[in-house]
Amino acid sequence: MHQSAYDTESAHSDGPVHVGPPPPGRRRRIAIIAAASLATLVVTAVGVDRFAAGRAESRTATAFQDGMDTPNRPSVHVGGFPVLTQLASGTLRHVDITAHDIPAHGSTRPLPITRLTLGVDDLKTSGDADEARARAVDATAFLSYEDLSGALGLRLSRDSEPGRVRAAVDLPLGGEVTVSTAVSAVSGNRISFTDFRAAGGALSGPAQTLLDRIFADPIPLQNIPEGLHLRSVTPTASGVDARFTGRTVTFRPDSSNA
Repeated sequence: MHQSAYDTESAHSDGPVHVGPPPPGRRRRIAIIAAASLATLVVTAVGVDRFAAGRAESRTATAFQDGMDTPNRPSVHVGGFPVLTQLASGTLRHVDITAHDIPAHGSTRPLPITRLTLGVDDLKTSGDADEARARAVDATAFLSYEDLSGALGLRLSRDSEPGRVRAAVDLPLGGEVTVSTAVSAVSGNRISFTDFRAAGGALSGPAQTLLDRIFADPIPLQNIPEGLHLRSVTPTASGVDARFTGRTVTFRPDSSNA
């Protein structure tokens, strides 16, 4: 029987059979499949992590709303990736919180806070579900002139001189006087109004008496998380910015809200 050269060579070959690389088209298909699989894994991991972040943000917002007695839940953003590992460790590396319309309760908390923004580092949930602690916090409480005016019973606005505000005061026997007053931060997380200057001359006796009664003592800002300390007060075009910092800050429901 006739045997081809191919058959003869195959029958007498004792060496290993070498398989060459796949053709270019197949290599491209393998690369595409691998890239698609990797992309699917990444998207799935990101999706799961974002779901976990959303749950953490929702729980933090609810706890903050309960503690600060705000009418609406604050905006919360958990930073860093992945969040799942942060949750597993019990510490969130950085959390940004913005809350609005924090009310004032009782005679020791006369000033409502229009907006409170907090940058929270290393937020750790303790064994107590109603309490959390942060290693460090940088916060700004914004008090609008409208809210300040309503709380103090006079009309406040920005003064042309830095660090001061204008107050329009209704006198007991009629009439009105406009004064400029310096605003500053003092110990105990309080805002002080001092150095009254009447527009167009000296203050009358009734006006001075009224201002002394309203601003006899610095006014406390106590409706803020425990452990924050007032550093500065800055009048702006629409209100007053009060800047706070703190280390080992505690977030918990305030019993005075009850």
